[in-house]
Amino acid sequence: MNTFPITDIDHGLARMVLPDLRINYDPVDPDQFDRPIVSFCIETGEDNDELPLHSHKKGQLVVASHGSVMCRSPNGLWIVPPQGAVWIPAGVMHSNCVSDNGKVYVVFIDPQASMLPSTCCTFTISSLVRELIHRLAVFPPLYPLDGPTSRLGRVLLDELVQMSTEQMYLPISTDSRLQQLATSLLNDPGDRSTIEELAARYAMSVRTFARLVLKETGMTFGRWRQRLHIMVALQRLSAGSSVQAVSLDLGYETPSAFITMFKKTMGKSPRRFLAERSGFAAREPSA
Repeated sequence: MNTFPITDIDHGLARMVLPDLRINYDPVDPDQFDRPIVSFCIETGEDNDELPLHSHKKGQLVVASHGSVMCRSPNGLWIVPPQGAVWIPAGVMHSNCVSDNGKVYVVFIDPQASMLPSTCCTFTISSLVRELIHRLAVFPPLYPLDGPTSRLGRVLLDELVQMSTEQMYLPISTDSRLQQLATSLLNDPGDRSTIEELAARYAMSVRTFARLVLKETGMTFGRWRQRLHIMVALQRLSAGSSVQAVSLDLGYETPSAFITMFKKTMGKSPRRFLAERSGFAAREPSA
């Protein structure tokens, strides 16, 4: 596969050192394929070189089959658990990190071919959409425009616009202090520093710190840190970590306390949430 071209980099985001944003697969340049929609299956190995921020002329849908995907964009970090997807519109700077030994489907879509959202978002993927994406990935990307593969692609485009959205993302401001805080907490999510301690760390009063977080992220600090914990938990649970290990990593005194937080936020326990999304791999036909 040909590597993609790197466009203008957002240097503020480029300086933000985040954990696990590494590439362990050969990237694809979708703009070389003159088709309205193409799908690729990517299987990852171990960590390799870091993936820089980049953009495409086409929109990109990343679907997690095994493992998870974390996407960095100008608006924040997006987590894609198994059987979910993240949508990255054309021209948006981004960097995808797939968990070790993961399996994802990447669908590139011409912006003129479908009225998908103009901002990054995550989707819940239906069984039909999953099967269509998998089937399209089996065929060569330069398929005949008037053949059955083209018709399959049109059906997939019709289905994609009907997907329901989720908010699996962590807003991250361009403010250097909040970028430093996000980096620190992503590297050490078990840090239970109080808002008073964190405000002092960045030479601010508690009131100023709280106002800054709310203004830049749209969330209170408590809700923002809780969202960060959900993202980290989904990434680690999808990679095979146990609920007990994740709860300890996030600084919870007991697994039950973590499960209570997760269920209150996501509406389901961690095991049930992931179990309901585990059917894709089991049902997925062989190529």
